[in-house]
Amino acid sequence: MTTLDFHRHRSNGHRTDTHGSPAGTADAHASVGQLVQQASRQLTDLVRAEMRLAQTEMTQKGKRFGTGGGMLAAAGIFGFLALATLVTAAIAAIAMELPLWASALIIAGALLLVTAVMALVGRTMIRKATPAAPRRTMASMRTDVAEIKERTRR
Repeated sequence: MTTLDFHRHRSNGHRTDTHGSPAGTADAHASVGQLVQQASRQLTDLVRAEMRLAQTEMTQKGKRFGTGGGMLAAAGIFGFLALATLVTAAIAAIAMELPLWASALIIAGALLLVTAVMALVGRTMIRKATPAAPRRTMASMRTDVAEIKERTRR
């Protein structure tokens, strides 16, 4: 629903002006100055509503970006643990028999698997958050501008 649709339907499904009175009930002989003033108020209301929509959309994208970054940071920690385990396995392989280093390699493999999964999830979340432009708001504004242009041609 575009912002203009919201204004049209916010009073029991009937078209309204920005003050909530049914459309078409205004004085039929309104002066040009009054009409310009009304259009200015409506445009101001529309711009404010679009700005609120853009703010909401950017907040959602920011949260996704933050979560994805956190997942990548966690993947880095697990990667570090995997490297430490691999180092331990190499030391154990030299110093001891096969069973000790083999078990260390199994643990390292499990840590690397967790690291890979977390990195893929984090990367996917960051890709969903980009580009940072508020796409839905921009589309809604284009629709509103097209409708305003259409109404001015009538």
